[in-house]
Amino acid sequence: MKDKYMQTRLTNILNVLGKEKRISVAELSEKLKVSGVTIRKDLSKLEDKGLLKREHGFATIVTSDDVNNRLLFNYEIKKKIAQKAAASIRDGETIMIESGSCCALLAEEVVTSLKDVTIITNSVFIASFVRSRPGAHIILLGGEFQNESQVMVGPLIKKCAENFHVGKFFIGTDGFNDIGAMSADLMRAEAVRSMSESAQQTIILTESQKFNRSGVVSLLPYDKINAIYTDDNIGDDKIKAFQKKNINIHI
Repeated sequence: MKDKYMQTRLTNILNVLGKEKRISVAELSEKLKVSGVTIRKDLSKLEDKGLLKREHGFATIVTSDDVNNRLLFNYEIKKKIAQKAAASIRDGETIMIESGSCCALLAEEVVTSLKDVTIITNSVFIASFVRSRPGAHIILLGGEFQNESQVMVGPLIKKCAENFHVGKFFIGTDGFNDIGAMSADLMRAEAVRSMSESAQQTIILTESQKFNRSGVVSLLPYDKINAIYTDDNIGDDKIKAFQKKNINIHI
């Protein structure tokens, strides 16, 4: 029960920081109704995971536009999406996960709540994000390193992924259009397509706001997407449209 309260508190801190960008320990203590000592311990845990920076008496958001920063936006929604997706994974299963904030939280959920799950990923961030967990078993695919997104891309990804075959491949997306899911990055999109060839099912994890956005590069056509995990703001019209495309929607 103590761990559950702590996790709820950490989630609340990230939600507040995502909105405020910078907040004092005293303000957090007042908002969450806990002592300053407790808040400082919580902030240390979150700083160790790279989710925030601590200054004297304050916590601040990570300033660069990397995965650490994106994790803070809609953190609670992303966490619930990750938990729902993790419920579809069995102990002892081998899965593939691409980069992105929802995917990073899925990886964390998997190594925390499941046993003997192997994660194959091209995300250096994910490998680092869960490295301290006792149950973490990560296979990192090789390739060219993208510094900002902390992922491996390029032709080596395809050659590495060809050596594996998994039941489930989890990915994020930057938006959708009439043809399928979209991405903002050509190299990452190519990596996703290569990795999806090694999976029986490709599954998207995304907040509902992405359904109103597009992208500049095609990620995957709808006939290559098996399921989508999202939040309940998606709208019934979009749910029905995806179901007509034989894509399962999990809310």
